[in-house]
Amino acid sequence: MSVRTRDGLGGRAAVVGIGATEFSKDSGRSELRLAVEAVRAALDDAGLTPGDVDGMVTFTMDTSPEITVAQATGIGELSFFSRIHYGGGAACATVQQAALAVATGVAEVVVCYRAFNERSGRRFGSGVQHREPSAEGAALGWALPFGLLTPASWVAMAAQRYLHAYGLSPGAFGHVAVVDRKYAATNPAAYFHGRPISLAEHAASRWIVEPLRLLDCCQETDGGQAIVVTSVERARDLPNPPAVILSAAQGAGRAQEQMTSFYRDDLTGLPEMGVVARQLWRTSGLGPADIDVGILYDHFTPFVLMQLEEFGFCGAGEAADFVAEERLPVNTHGGQLGEAYLHGMNGIAEGVRQVRGTAVNQIPQARRVLVTAGTGVPTSGLVLGAEG
Repeated sequence: MSVRTRDGLGGRAAVVGIGATEFSKDSGRSELRLAVEAVRAALDDAGLTPGDVDGMVTFTMDTSPEITVAQATGIGELSFFSRIHYGGGAACATVQQAALAVATGVAEVVVCYRAFNERSGRRFGSGVQHREPSAEGAALGWALPFGLLTPASWVAMAAQRYLHAYGLSPGAFGHVAVVDRKYAATNPAAYFHGRPISLAEHAASRWIVEPLRLLDCCQETDGGQAIVVTSVERARDLPNPPAVILSAAQGAGRAQEQMTSFYRDDLTGLPEMGVVARQLWRTSGLGPADIDVGILYDHFTPFVLMQLEEFGFCGAGEAADFVAEERLPVNTHGGQLGEAYLHGMNGIAEGVRQVRGTAVNQIPQARRVLVTAGTGVPTSGLVLGAEG
């Protein structure tokens, strides 16, 4: 592990535009159209035109290639295009790729996007139906024959161990769901707008895979989200206050697999997020006490608790109380449990809104925001901040 304290990236690029479609359960249009709508909305928000864009980044899982989205959006020549692997773990890494391109002069304006019909089309929650032969598919072969077919079942293994190790009950996870839904209830863009829940409702929701209940699991959503990144210098001439990328990181832990890293020595944490946490704190010069808002990837509630512990906001096994006491505002848009499941990209947008001061559930004087990507897989994270 390097002992460097800075990586040359922080403070050189900023998010200047965010745009999204509506979040629904049946979009009624193609994933390409969703991507184009989100990209155009983000460019409008940034005060830029398609002709200003020379770079694009998305997920390997996205069905709309960079060049196709560029053509459909009216973007011309591209000098940079890239994709990030590992599902939701890619979210913050798309912005990292964009920031790297901008900081090194490879591109001037880079758009990151993700669009899918995850409810009306391919549903990740339905589990593994078919896989082409691959090393990743072979790794899943150690879990699938035993009935671990869905993301919920993979997370349940670690969640059960976490509860056992710290003497907790499944109700510990309910605090995350209640807080997310509280914020979603006041967010008009959220699918669960106007529908908060109580701990009792969480406890009464049906089992999905013990110890996970229905309200521990994120939604399935149709929609698109796009993010525009450019240099801090150029950002100063654009309409919105820039959300400066203070630090960006990717991380994979030892013995890492995609969601099935069951052969590690300890299942009570998220080593991949620990790698990200150490990089973010080291390269930004910040720590937990400097963060005003946390936008933590919440495909399943247990991994929100583990993330708080990996980042040092609280001790091991203490995160449920930390969330219940709301010591840090978390997922102020409602998260993927309450707003929408967009593979974490809508969380990045919320981080930008908090820095701008335009969030529906605005935290006063929010100047430093931590955003994380998918957990259980190789992952990524960002620290966004106000300029100056």
